[in-house]
Amino acid sequence: MNRLTSDPSLELCPDFTSYIYQTSRARLVNQNNNLNEAQVVGILQAVWVVTNNTHKVQWQRQLQEDQAAVTEQQNLEDTKCQLQASHLKDSEAAFLEEDRKQNPFKYIPIPNRPRPLCTVHNVLLSDFAITKLVKGQYVELYYWTNGGLPADARSTYRTADDECMGPYTSPGSSTTAGAAHQVARVIPDHSLTPIDFAQAVPRALASFQQCGWAAERIQMLAAFWQALMRHDYWNSIDPLAQRALLVYQDEQRRAWHQAIPLPDGAWDISILDDKEIKIIFETIYREDRCRRDDEWDARHLQSLYPRGALDDHSSNHRVRRSRRASSSKGRRRSASPPVHSNSASFYN
Repeated sequence: MNRLTSDPSLELCPDFTSYIYQTSRARLVNQNNNLNEAQVVGILQAVWVVTNNTHKVQWQRQLQEDQAAVTEQQNLEDTKCQLQASHLKDSEAAFLEEDRKQNPFKYIPIPNRPRPLCTVHNVLLSDFAITKLVKGQYVELYYWTNGGLPADARSTYRTADDECMGPYTSPGSSTTAGAAHQVARVIPDHSLTPIDFAQAVPRALASFQQCGWAAERIQMLAAFWQALMRHDYWNSIDPLAQRALLVYQDEQRRAWHQAIPLPDGAWDISILDDKEIKIIFETIYREDRCRRDDEWDARHLQSLYPRGALDDHSSNHRVRRSRRASSSKGRRRSASPPVHSNSASFYN
């Protein structure tokens, strides 16, 4: 069936009595001798009406089919747009999630509150220390001392290039992050003074909590440092006794951090090993005694020998004393898991 191009209801019945239909009327009259011209006109009008009514029905059906086709096409377009929007939304969500993983610093919520006054020193850590803290690694207590905070965390930073930041001390001079990971003057734990140690401990514990360390680890380290500061050596008037505790703290905390990812795991560091502490103290005492003896011998020899003879005699004397000291010390063994293959290097 041919498709209609106009609405049949708008059409008017033609005038079949007009001159243009004369040929059609004459043909019908000649074919039907019983019909006159008026009857032929009536027949033509009746045929036109029937045909027009048929076209009207066809037109309505055609409109319904067109509307159904338009609706179906619109539904397809809507479904396609929804799928595209859903895919775009999923892509944006995946990108946002990946960006959150790669750049978590951008998405840390900032509370609407005034600057906290009591904890300002807890947040002024160096980027190097914060990076190691976030990973749960060992960090020297120097970074929380009064000397460590201003020297490192309060440095002025400016952009060195698109990928790194570097501290600088004057315009035109900068150091990239790759070359300035750690401050050159960091003091190891065993060389800290008791006052610096006592200042650093509470600040370090607060930083551990801010960086999301497990509560059990923080409590264990707090108990470890508290046990050290309650030890008899800590309140001794002998500075070597306090240094022995600081050396013990440095060795054990390093070994504890190193043992955490190992198959056997770490241990309760808050349980002090008094035997190991005494061995460390004896080692420090012997080295200090040898140093004092060498200084006394040097002063004594200087008063007895001329300058040229003093050099030869002092050299031979130091060799003999070094051999005696090394044979008397021997190799001490730790009661905890091995920490350093040569612990004597800590005390020099």
